Amino acid sequence: MHALRAGCPWDAEQTHRSLVAYLVEETLEVVEAIETGGDAALSEELGDLLLQVVFHAEIAAEEGRFDIEDVAGRIADKLVARHPYVFADADVPADMMASWEAAKRAEKGRTSALDGIPERLSALTRMTKVVSRARWHGVGVDLPDEPVTAEAVGEQFLALVARAQASGIDPEQAARDALRAFEARVREAEAGASDAGTASA
Repeated sequence: MHALRAGCPWDAEQTHRSLVAYLVEETLEVVEAIETGGDAALSEELGDLLLQVVFHAEIAAEEGRFDIEDVAGRIADKLVARHPYVFADADVPADMMASWEAAKRAEKGRTSALDGIPERLSALTRMTKVVSRARWHGVGVDLPDEPVTAEAVGEQFLALVARAQASGIDPEQAARDALRAFEARVREAEAGASDAGTASA
């Protein structure tokens, strides 16, 4: 990457922002290789994604901000800190995801289950993240939990999209609207829990 930045005009002019589309594309190609490709395809696509990480780290290093060793060191430190039952003598938590979320919340000073969820996720991906966070953070909102198969989920999504299209409804917009309403309920439940905690204190 040092050589490319020095000798290739295209590589030399790239910035963090100009590379965003490539980062997203390479990430999606990794997902596709996992779901439909073999080992050769996955290995290749992981390499392409790794290139993006190295590229961004190189740009930052040129500006004296951080380098690839800092990137690797920070994720290593984070994994050690969040796994005290592996790297220290803590007990293995009964609820792994709740423990992980609690550690992130304390580490980043988050006050809401919704903090840190990227706004630019698709409605379905963000919905999944919001529901997961609400469960793991123990937010007092009602959520269905009846078992369902992956096949049934896919079929029901497809059927809903077909019905929405036939009715002139944009399913992505409808999902965003429903998600905003659910996020408002999450915030209300968190505010109520905070008020109750203050009153009892």
